[in-house]
Formats: sequence, structure tokens, C-alpha cells
Amino acid sequence: MKHIIEKLNKAFDNRVRLGIMSLLMVHERLEFTLLKELLSLSDGNLATHLKSLEAESYIEFSKQFVGRKPQTMYWATELGKTAFAAHLDALESLWHFGRQDDAPKS
Repeated sequence: MKHIIEKLNKAFDNRVRLGIMSLLMVHERLEFTLLKELLSLSDGNLATHLKSLEAESYIEFSKQFVGRKPQTMYWATELGKTAFAAHLDALESLWHFGRQDDAPKS
């Protein structure tokens, strides 16, 4: 089982970062305000977790003005998509491993 746990990515251990990546995997791009709403987070909390994912090169962003309002868009990089998919595969393997242990022995 240790080999399965070692495949889990520490960047996605936190539920907020897990939520961010989950959303960015199914949406090509998401705006900061929408991410904040969907995850029910404060600006500072979301920004901290986005910076962590940026530091790993798992997400990127662009800033622009729409009218007079700033807009920051985020998206998952190819590296981020690959790392997140591997993390989900490891979680699934861990879940299946646990299910096998729970199965009645014949």
C-alpha cells in the first residue's frame, strides 16, 4: 500500500487545491471571482492556494481589464492536467485496494 500512497501528489492534499484543480479540469478557463464563488472562499484564501498551484506550474493565469474592471483568468497547464490525473488514478487505486481488503474472504 505504501507504493500507492507515494503516488499521491502533495500539491493536491488540500481540499481547496483539489477543488481548484477539479474545476479547472472540466472548464477550459475560470475567472477568479467565479472560482471564489464556486468554492465559497475569501479572496485571500483562494489567492494563497492559487499561488501554490502556480509555483508547481500546474496552473497559469492572465490578467486583463474588461471595461474598467480587472479580470484574472486561470487554467490548468498540461503539466497540471497530467499531475492531477495521476493523483486521481492513485486515489482510485487506493480506494480499490481498500475495497479488496473489505471484501469477504472465501
